[in-house]
Amino acid sequence: MPFWYSHSKLAWFLLPFSFLFWLISQFRRALFSLGVKSSYRAPKPVVIVGNLSVGGNGKTPVVVWLVEEIKKRGLRVGVISRGYGSHAKTYPLLVTANTHSHEGGDEPVLIVQRTGVPVVISPNRRQAIELLLKHKDCDIIISDDGLQHYQLQRDVEIVVMDAERALGNGFVLPAGPLRELPSRLKTVDFVITNSGKNQYSDAVMTLVPHYAINLKTNEKRLLSDFQSGAAIAGIGHPPRFFTMLEKLGIKLIQTQGFQDHQHFERAQLEQFSQNQPLFMTEKDAVKCREFAKENWWYVPVEAEITEVEKQGENLPHFWTKIDELVERYKNA
Repeated sequence: MPFWYSHSKLAWFLLPFSFLFWLISQFRRALFSLGVKSSYRAPKPVVIVGNLSVGGNGKTPVVVWLVEEIKKRGLRVGVISRGYGSHAKTYPLLVTANTHSHEGGDEPVLIVQRTGVPVVISPNRRQAIELLLKHKDCDIIISDDGLQHYQLQRDVEIVVMDAERALGNGFVLPAGPLRELPSRLKTVDFVITNSGKNQYSDAVMTLVPHYAINLKTNEKRLLSDFQSGAAIAGIGHPPRFFTMLEKLGIKLIQTQGFQDHQHFERAQLEQFSQNQPLFMTEKDAVKCREFAKENWWYVPVEAEITEVEKQGENLPHFWTKIDELVERYKNA
């Protein structure tokens, strides 16, 4: 909502509803903290990669980066996800590289195609973990989203935030974009800001594109080979994708943003010329391959994570903590 990121009177009008939302969420969290409601402790360490605010902040590139870095350390890793936007006949579902995005969800399918690690989706995180460990022996489990899912106990919490939009007006839903108050950031292990640094940053993520891949032929071309084209994006903040292409020197003749997790059909993209390249994100591509045209290209990105020095504050020794967690669970 645009008014979440401005000084809008509408936000103040909705503030009483935000107070009610906060009150209910705090009461629910207290029930788990006091043990009134039970929570699940997995037999392996769990790392949550989540958001404080609604909307796309760049979680998926962080999950992919985290998986690849953990694999480099010789550890076996699996991913669980709620599978937002999926329409599986049954849950939990083990997602494979051949799972249709309509069934498995765009982000889980993207993660398994990029990393090759096991991914299980289910609204019930416990069931997802149990199925994951039934099929694969993992040293560590990454939960894609679930920061506010207190039924699942966790060992490490990472928050991903859009550096520019940050926490918006600082209000919780519906007056603002937040699921929890900004003070929640003091209790997480690491804050990664996307595309820049702000006051909350422990690390900065830069999304680096190198080439485009044709949806129909799998041809790979350097982005510097393209001079112009059109672009679509069904992500949380489409302008970020368009700006990235323009900074690479590609003149965008036409752009269109869609809602996050948009389910695409051929007719929605007929308006775009076949004489110009049509660029899209990798997340969108997994939903468009079946009816792709020869001029459609997706742009994969690699996440580069750089730590930020903070005066007077010791940054979390993230990888040391991961190694210690794995050893502790092995010896438990």
